[in-house]
Amino acid sequence: MLTLKGEHIYLRALEPEDLDFIYIIENDERIWEMSTTQTPYSRFLIKQYLENAHQDIYDAKQLRLLISTNDGASIGLIDLFDFNPTHNRAGVGIIIAEPEQRGKGYGKEALRLIKKYGDTHLRLHQLYANIADDNLASIGLFEGEGFRKVGIKKEWNLVNGIYKNELLYQYIYVH
Repeated sequence: MLTLKGEHIYLRALEPEDLDFIYIIENDERIWEMSTTQTPYSRFLIKQYLENAHQDIYDAKQLRLLISTNDGASIGLIDLFDFNPTHNRAGVGIIIAEPEQRGKGYGKEALRLIKKYGDTHLRLHQLYANIADDNLASIGLFEGEGFRKVGIKKEWNLVNGIYKNELLYQYIYVH
């Protein structure tokens, strides 16, 4: 699918062989704050998830794609969630798994590809993202791709005993 292929990366459907990669990401406590995860996931649960990952976005209301470099290395995940075909919107979240892979433009390229996919195939009117107000890298990424801050959820998430604000960003497609 050309909308999912970029210059340096491509986005692809999840495969059973991705179990170990997803297991590592889902159980990395350093990123639990971003996904509001509080407990680890077992290989069994991830295997079950992968067995159902083929569900259509219109049925599951979500789509998770693996971010891969053109040489086939798995480097992250990008999710469309809370897909609402009635109102033509979806949430978007992205993670580049390893810190040494961040800052190389992979997230920017993945976000551009998912925006194009949302427009071309899902006919979305808007995408939104929820970002912790201290996640400067994500704020820069989303703002750089045309997302605008439209709200602040005060003391929204409790992280290590401290309430943190969460910012709401939107991208409105121009048709």
